[in-house]
Amino acid sequence: MNKYVKIVLAALLFLSLIVVRALSAKLFYDPLKHYFLNDYLYTTMPSLNASRLVLHMFFRYCLNTVISLGIIWVLFKRKDYLKFCLYFYTTAFVILILLFVYLLQDNFESGYLLPFYIRRFIIQPLFILILLPAFYYQKRSSK
Repeated sequence: MNKYVKIVLAALLFLSLIVVRALSAKLFYDPLKHYFLNDYLYTTMPSLNASRLVLHMFFRYCLNTVISLGIIWVLFKRKDYLKFCLYFYTTAFVILILLFVYLLQDNFESGYLLPFYIRRFIIQPLFILILLPAFYYQKRSSK
């Protein structure tokens, strides 16, 4: 693949991550967004539909994961990286969502910071910021 085509495709995929974030309020159910902005200091947790929230978090995570896998494929073109990422993303989601659901059932009685950061890792594509430098370093060190 041409170097310029690779750069344009990667930029478009990063732009699509930004679009998902920008349209998240319209696309996904998330009553905790306003709660975590500032209300958590003054009020109790809002009433919410937990199954709907988890389902929408799953959809958002999947969308971000597919785009992130696209970025990794465009930049590195290695199936072993994709397999690792797919395993990593799946394992991370299972662990994070189980923890989040447990804390949600507890109504965040043990504190709000842990559920805040778990939710952040689920709904935002933060893992790509960890995986890209790691794969780049591995690629450079193997030469």
